[in-house]
Amino acid sequence: MYGLINIAIKDLVTEGYGADAWERIQARAGLQGTEFILMDQYEDSVTYDLVGAASEELGITPAQVLEAFGAYWTKYTAVKGYGPLLDSAGKSFPEFLQNLDLMHTRVGTMFPDFVPPSFECHNITDNSLDLHYTSERDGLDHLVIGLLHGLAERFKLTLEIDQRAAKGEGSDHSIFHVAWH
Repeated sequence: MYGLINIAIKDLVTEGYGADAWERIQARAGLQGTEFILMDQYEDSVTYDLVGAASEELGITPAQVLEAFGAYWTKYTAVKGYGPLLDSAGKSFPEFLQNLDLMHTRVGTMFPDFVPPSFECHNITDNSLDLHYTSERDGLDHLVIGLLHGLAERFKLTLEIDQRAAKGEGSDHSIFHVAWH
């Protein structure tokens, strides 16, 4: 994953828990003193290790860490220069979700060797849809749930999310039924 992800995790932790908590998390992850570089690629295990260490340090589950990070990511990217890109992805929540792959294609022009997930919307109604999430990476369903909540906040909506399938549990991808009001 790119350094941008790990920098955002650092910012989430330091904003919510302080610089000392971040230092302890880095130490738990075996990354003490590491300064991440925005455009550099790091092994996925580095990010997974940070999530595990944050879980231990903060006394919450890895799923809760990923959901908090997902919600944070939507705000973080908007203020870190990607706001216009987010604005161009859609004027409504369902339109935005339908354009996620297109947005990731644009992001790929800035990040070489970018391997994004894929999102497809099915069974679209006025207030719900089924979001199909496919990724080469495992274990990030809770990140997607957090992202959805962060996007809902952006569009001033309240969500109900029901995970209907999980990659590796009899399916090659994950499916979320998302309803909003």
